Amino acid sequence: MVTDPISDLIIRLQNASFAGKPSVTVAYSKFVNNVAHALKKAGYVASVEKKGKLIGSELELTLVRFDTGPRIHGVQRISKPSRRIYQKSTDIRTYRSGFGNTFLSTPKGIMIDGDAKKQKVGGEVLFKIW
Repeated sequence: MVTDPISDLIIRLQNASFAGKPSVTVAYSKFVNNVAHALKKAGYVASVEKKGKLIGSELELTLVRFDTGPRIHGVQRISKPSRRIYQKSTDIRTYRSGFGNTFLSTPKGIMIDGDAKKQKVGGEVLFKIW
């Protein structure tokens, strides 16, 4: 049983990216589904597809690859179940000179740092990806 599904998701994405795999499957939940769609909007994942019925359903994520290599080079989990980290909209900064993104859980849904700053909404900092 996985106690932190977001950590499981991002580490699976990173490992599949480094191994050159075209897709990865993770356990389905509404929260993981929302994060996966935010990753798709940000351009890290090509497609998100739910497989299976109610119990034991999974999400299949197809990774984006370039000719020069994988799109995902690294991930870092910020807010953990043991320690939650929150950030105001005024404190949101660009990550890796704009080549990376910070994902936040806001009252308006899962957002990347640029969208959250534009809408002037803060929230829990989930992870950083580059």
